[in-house]
Amino acid sequence: MTSLADTASFVDWFRAAAPYIHAFRGKTFVIAFGGDAMLREDFVDLIHDVNLLSAIGVRLVLVHGVRPQVEERLNASGSAPVYVQGKRVTDAVTLEHVKDAVGSVRVDIESMLSVGLPNTPMAGAEIRVASGNYVTAQPAGVVDGVDLQFTGEVRKVAAQAIRSRLDAGEIVLLSPIGFSPTGEVFNLTLEEVATASAIALGAEKLLFILDHGATSDGKGRPVNRLTAAQAQRLARDLPEGDMKLYLPHAVRACKHGVARAHLVSADVDGALLMELFTHQGVGTMVTRQSVEDLRPATIDDVGGVLQIIEPLEQAGVLVHRPRELLEQEIGQFFVAELDSRIVGCVALYPVADSDMGEMACLAVAQEFRGGGRGDDLLHAVEDAARDMGLKRIFVLTTRTAHWFVERGFVAISPDDLPAKRKELYNWQRRSKVLMKPLEGP
Repeated sequence: MTSLADTASFVDWFRAAAPYIHAFRGKTFVIAFGGDAMLREDFVDLIHDVNLLSAIGVRLVLVHGVRPQVEERLNASGSAPVYVQGKRVTDAVTLEHVKDAVGSVRVDIESMLSVGLPNTPMAGAEIRVASGNYVTAQPAGVVDGVDLQFTGEVRKVAAQAIRSRLDAGEIVLLSPIGFSPTGEVFNLTLEEVATASAIALGAEKLLFILDHGATSDGKGRPVNRLTAAQAQRLARDLPEGDMKLYLPHAVRACKHGVARAHLVSADVDGALLMELFTHQGVGTMVTRQSVEDLRPATIDDVGGVLQIIEPLEQAGVLVHRPRELLEQEIGQFFVAELDSRIVGCVALYPVADSDMGEMACLAVAQEFRGGGRGDDLLHAVEDAARDMGLKRIFVLTTRTAHWFVERGFVAISPDDLPAKRKELYNWQRRSKVLMKPLEGP
């Protein structure tokens, strides 16, 4: 029997996911996964997640790889694979194995997307899959003195033809092969096909499923969000692996118009859904520019600020502010905004006839604490205070004095407050008063 706590947790998650469902409907996602994904026992779970995305109206392009399947066929035939700078040398014999692997994998994927058994996540799905010669290719040529032969590069993606299939409600399945205008077949990489397709389609998202390893940096630390510039720098220092392989393609996609690129590990159950439908995600998101903004608040932010401060007011950490008062004072606030959601706030009140300003209502939403947003909000207040010509800022707190002390505040007596602010001091609440001088940027 499902417990009430589990039910409440599900309801909370579902409600939190609702804005994403609305935002994603009608958008185009390109999802790329390697041939290793097909060999995993939990690959069917990825198919179920794809089905869910399709069910809520996401336009999907799937791009699959076949490297392990080709390796298996080469080994069985006694042929040794040859690579130059990470690209396979595709001779005529290898090309036949590539075509055989592509056909087999594509049929298996289409078969799994066609399942509609009752009592399964695919029940009633009736997914239609379109695949074909959507990618025009050209020879990769000679690399380090080695002719790559039938290894190719993407020359063009038939974006309009793909859009027509997406308009018809179908999922488009692309394989890592392309065709020349003269009818030749070329072996391509899934990452190049996926990236070129996302760019050509102006996709909202490009998602790479990592077959091996986590979305972490060279020291094993999780990497949650990166701008394209940050990702480019990080990729240079990563060890060989899927993260290093896919990250440059995520950067390229973002620089050429794709809104966001994501890398998620196949080792995390439900990673695709958690990355897309939770604020924090479980993978690495790459954007052309930062998705987080710290800015002056507007009247439209009142609701978001209230959601953050009300739990702290109820806990006695913050003094209660009625909505009417907040609407009047919203011009004193700064907010941290992430993905169109207010995740932090702070206010600055200059004190008349003094060189001091009061910082108040510094708060960060529970699930976004620990990421440095409190420091960012503090810096915003300090900068604004300097611009106003203030020399000092102070804060009144009952619970978090240590946080401010660690950031250069020192305790002062309520008697040291400017006269007009001292008159309003609540002696029953007995808040600690901490002050920080503003000596420069």
